[in-house]
Amino acid sequence: MFKLFNYIDLWVIFGFAAQFMFFLRFAVQWIHSEKAKESVIPVSFWYFSIAGAAMIFIYAVHIKDPVFIAGQGLAIIIYLRNLRLIKNGKNSKKAAT
Repeated sequence: MFKLFNYIDLWVIFGFAAQFMFFLRFAVQWIHSEKAKESVIPVSFWYFSIAGAAMIFIYAVHIKDPVFIAGQGLAIIIYLRNLRLIKNGKNSKKAAT
């Protein structure tokens, strides 16, 4: 493993960064919901979800954890599908007007 200053494992730092990226999706959703005074899921939520899940997936591959590999791999597919549905919904609305 690559260590920084012989005591900090860069993979652990990457893992924490991945968890932080995943946390940001909740923070973004919360801020948007507070502004709207109702529960809102902004498109940026799905981008943070994909980034966080991809980073956790990479970390899981590194530590060889099949549970997280399977979970995050499936999550990425679901998040991408949600973005596709959002895009298709916007295209449908444009075509209808």
